[in-house]
Amino acid sequence: MADTSIPVHVYEQFRKIVGNQYVMTDEESLNAYGHDETERLLFLPHVVVRPRTTDEVSQIMRICNEEKIHVTPRGAGTGLSGGALPHLGGVLLSTDRMNTILQIDEQNLQVTTEPGVITEVLQLAVKEKGLFYPPDPSSKGSCFIGGNIAENSGGPKAVKYGVVRDYVLNLEVVLPTGEVIWTGSNVLKNSTGYSLTHLLVGSEGTLGIVTKIVLKLIPFPKFDLLMLAPFNSLEKAGEAVSAIFRAGFTPSALELVEIEALEIVSRFVDSSAVPVTEGTAAHLIIEVDGNHMDTLMAEMEAIGELLLNFDCGELYFADDAQQKNELWKLRRRVAEAVNIAGYTIEEDTVVPRAALPALIRGVKQLGIEKNFQVVCYGHAGDGNLHVRIKKEGIPNSHGNPEMKQILRALFVIVKDLGGTISGEHGIGLVQKDFLDIVFDQTQLRLMKEIKKIFDPNNILNAGKIFDI
Repeated sequence: MADTSIPVHVYEQFRKIVGNQYVMTDEESLNAYGHDETERLLFLPHVVVRPRTTDEVSQIMRICNEEKIHVTPRGAGTGLSGGALPHLGGVLLSTDRMNTILQIDEQNLQVTTEPGVITEVLQLAVKEKGLFYPPDPSSKGSCFIGGNIAENSGGPKAVKYGVVRDYVLNLEVVLPTGEVIWTGSNVLKNSTGYSLTHLLVGSEGTLGIVTKIVLKLIPFPKFDLLMLAPFNSLEKAGEAVSAIFRAGFTPSALELVEIEALEIVSRFVDSSAVPVTEGTAAHLIIEVDGNHMDTLMAEMEAIGELLLNFDCGELYFADDAQQKNELWKLRRRVAEAVNIAGYTIEEDTVVPRAALPALIRGVKQLGIEKNFQVVCYGHAGDGNLHVRIKKEGIPNSHGNPEMKQILRALFVIVKDLGGTISGEHGIGLVQKDFLDIVFDQTQLRLMKEIKKIFDPNNILNAGKIFDI
């Protein structure tokens, strides 16, 4: 149903641009696009518009800028910080129809894609050419590559291969004014002026709407090995993580899952793939990859010997692809499983790797003091710990004063350990009240002034990251 905050003639303009069927105002559509995976939050837009081309996005943004209508860009809606929530109403601009891989350049190891391509679909397409796009968020089977750009996503492979920003060479972007720019050049080195590319990656859809993406690729590694290591102590597991890197090893993935989260997800997917012995507190999932199997076997043996110094239990090696897939399925579905189990509030903390045991200890102690349940899991190899909170009667942190105090205490612990409040999920709507913990007023002023330069009328994803 049309709302008086958007003039009737604007709806007609939208329909002329994208077609009647792609301008949606029915209740079912508004509800479907009014939430992402952030807590239990729902905000209805006034209209959902689904453009197919850069030119259509440009025309829509020109109209919205002239009329001063809020626009919330959205990919697949898998975000965890509220970045795609249309909390101010207005236009929800979905990129789900912009879903074509435009070119795989095997000569230069690059791929050009539209933002609505599912991350795993892109990975499989380049793998067929023997190429590798490493960033692999847990939701890679459903999230869009454009959303990964907006959040600078990471995933398990980030510990060895880096995050999305490390693979983005160039972006076509529609600015809030409707102007279209390319941010860089399709080259591996670029020291020509300020890097607008790196500025746009991780800007959470507040500076522009990405419509084409050029990504760097690398050759796909021929082999990988996967090992599961149980520990009787969360802290010992955390200590082992730092020791692995200090010994000179760089796993392609190093994930931590504490036992309660593992038990929840095992029940959720009806799996017995992970043996759980009495007294186990956490597991590390350790993967190595490369082109020489003998080297990988030697690395795994050496890592296994090292782990014995940290009260590690019996090691479990995945013998074949099926067992590896089963283990990774458990890890990737942890967030979904614990959310359904009532751990609806997720924080995305990151600290220097060696500070991981202290962070785990601080999180658990805070849970005791503030009377909430907590499970921890995440990318231990790069110090990125996901903290899932369950507190009776409080499904959302957003708008809840008690939970806001708890999270502020948690983020102070993170800051004191030399960390920051988001490693890969972004700030969005639900974390913006805590930026003062990690940034001073000068830093915040600079960021806000950048936002004003790109978006003088403050129409694009307004109220995300900070208010201006």
